[in-house]
Amino acid sequence: MWTRRQFVSRGLVGLLGAGGVCLARPGDEEALPDGSLSKDLVTPKTDDAVTRGLQFLAARRNRDGSFGTNGYTGNVAVTSLGALAFMAAGNQPNRGPYGRIVADALRFVMNQEDRNRHPGFLHNPNDSSHGPMYGHGFGTLFLAEVTGQVYDPALREEVDAKLHRAVALILKSQNPEGGWRYDPEPREADISVTICQIMALRAARNAGIAVPKSAVDRCVKYVMNCQDRGFGYFRYQLQGGGGFGQEAFARTAAGVVALCSAGYYLNTDVAAIQDPAEQARAKAAVAGIRAGLEFMRRNRPLGGPMGRLDMHYFYGHYYAMQAMFAAGGDYWKEWYPAVREELIGRQLAEGCWADGICIHYATAMACICLQIPNNYLPILQR
Repeated sequence: MWTRRQFVSRGLVGLLGAGGVCLARPGDEEALPDGSLSKDLVTPKTDDAVTRGLQFLAARRNRDGSFGTNGYTGNVAVTSLGALAFMAAGNQPNRGPYGRIVADALRFVMNQEDRNRHPGFLHNPNDSSHGPMYGHGFGTLFLAEVTGQVYDPALREEVDAKLHRAVALILKSQNPEGGWRYDPEPREADISVTICQIMALRAARNAGIAVPKSAVDRCVKYVMNCQDRGFGYFRYQLQGGGGFGQEAFARTAAGVVALCSAGYYLNTDVAAIQDPAEQARAKAAVAGIRAGLEFMRRNRPLGGPMGRLDMHYFYGHYYAMQAMFAAGGDYWKEWYPAVREELIGRQLAEGCWADGICIHYATAMACICLQIPNNYLPILQR
């Protein structure tokens, strides 16, 4: 069985060495984490906030091992994010102080597969939230992140089989424009659902599952066509949608992370790419990432502990943290401390966070954001 570092190393070898598949680009330089990225960033106050947040989630998870409250009870996306929050603290299925919680969430998510109408589709039909492909994207991401960390042979085999079917469903559901929408059908697309799927594909590719380069290139084209290059923000769909300024913050964060998940970064060595078409695509993607980062810098939601929270607050910061982490340098050095303090200030006395979706979702998202410098989740590693 692989250790976490061996698992990540295996994934990077697959990324850089497999013919016919691509979610990493020439010139990318990725190294195993050495812990230096958390130096002076994860403060004692941060550790305390995360500890209290995880304790809250552990004490209030649902009896079937899922997470989610009210209309989101048993939601696959919320359950997956809850488990990822514990994994970001170093827990693995049945290993670590919260290993049982991760294992229970894993079994719950796998039990939601629709083996009849849509094999591989991870969706709980009993929750009342809209957009089931959100759940599928986050569920697939969770399965990909947990692959290589399951020590029970039978469970490991089940995870692998379900992950392969989940990836196949994502690929089958990609629409002609290159994106994805609420249902597992290749019809409409929006950037919010699309980021969930491309990030899941990247995580699956890290785990050694083949992802066609053509699917990635079509996704990149869709995402880049959603961007307003003059201002740097991303539209909700190709046809438009959503406002400007802070209203576009969450979409822009998602758009930047989608390009990073496809293998493009600020430090991509475009000149080293030999294929002219790929070089042009990489040049445009890097420019789009830079424009998106600068838009986010100018439009970060502010407000302090008493500010208004809408349903996109934690969603936006979840992707913005990842975008700034991938960018590194001053972007990350400026961004993380500011958002860290804001999140800590928003934590409630019970140890949780709250927003317009549900308390489990908000708490899981906040804990993941605060723990990004720890580098435990392969998908969040630079």
